[in-house]
Amino acid sequence: MKKLINKPENVVDEMLEGLELAYPQYLRRLENLEVMVRSNKKEGKVALVSGGGSGHEPSHAGFVGCGMLDAAVCGPVFTSPTPDQVFEAIKAVQTDAGVLLVIKNYTGDVMNFEMAMEMAEAEGIKVAKVVVDDDVAVMNSTWTVGRRGIAGTVLVHKIAGAAAEAGKSLEEVQAIGEKVIKNIRTMGMALTPCIVPAAGKPNFTLEEDEMEMGLGIHGEPGVRKEKIRTADEVVEELVGRVLEDQPLQAGDEVAVLVNGLGGTPLMELFIMNRKVNAILTAMGVKIHDTNVGNYMTSIEMAGASVSILKLDDELKGYYGAKADTVAYKHF
Repeated sequence: MKKLINKPENVVDEMLEGLELAYPQYLRRLENLEVMVRSNKKEGKVALVSGGGSGHEPSHAGFVGCGMLDAAVCGPVFTSPTPDQVFEAIKAVQTDAGVLLVIKNYTGDVMNFEMAMEMAEAEGIKVAKVVVDDDVAVMNSTWTVGRRGIAGTVLVHKIAGAAAEAGKSLEEVQAIGEKVIKNIRTMGMALTPCIVPAAGKPNFTLEEDEMEMGLGIHGEPGVRKEKIRTADEVVEELVGRVLEDQPLQAGDEVAVLVNGLGGTPLMELFIMNRKVNAILTAMGVKIHDTNVGNYMTSIEMAGASVSILKLDDELKGYYGAKADTVAYKHF
């Protein structure tokens, strides 16, 4: 295992320490907790809390800030945070307007966030939730019942966060989050495995000439392993599977997210985006905006995912609103 770390058991703690030192204008860490909150709490608005296992950076702490999240809960690498951690995050950011939990659809995340929700409600805090399940690759997986929540979660943060920043009620922000989830689909693939520091070895194997389609962001099995293909061929399948699940027609308007899994050069992500753009443009679909980069990673895994969000006027308005965070900025 080659990693720039000290002790495997300290990676999350030391990462959060370094993150806070780098961006004190955006973030502060709750004392003795793996929770990052906005450096300046904003009262009077619905607070958004998300999180999950670490290893997906910049998700989720990188999206804490104006127009997106109010808190991110950072569990151990690829392991759900505890209900107590989530509860402390809720208490730290809650306002009279309430708290919305944005949960990726993994069994541990859903269970622990829901337990924290019950703890908060017992203390009189208004809490609602949305569960993101944008991955079209497989229906049930290693850690899920139903579809997995992957990179599309970032655009849920963006749009629901904008609605909260605009002063919408908890019920309205929840409804907008659900609308994003209904209209976004994602599929990914991997060229290499990743190494969880505590394990010290790859979590699955791929031969030098192999790739895996539909792989999960924790290395969960995908659709199949096969010989590596060209970027254009890979994108054709990723976009094709997304469009099978959520058909688009000429005149529809979308936002695109081409997401790297941590070890893929931007060069390759832009090559992929070129083909995504060509496919959608040939269909007569209007691309309102495109994001290319590392938004939800899998430590050092080489690979990528493509997310397509179908927009209407309401979603487009919130999508275009200001966001100012460490990892996502829109002005």
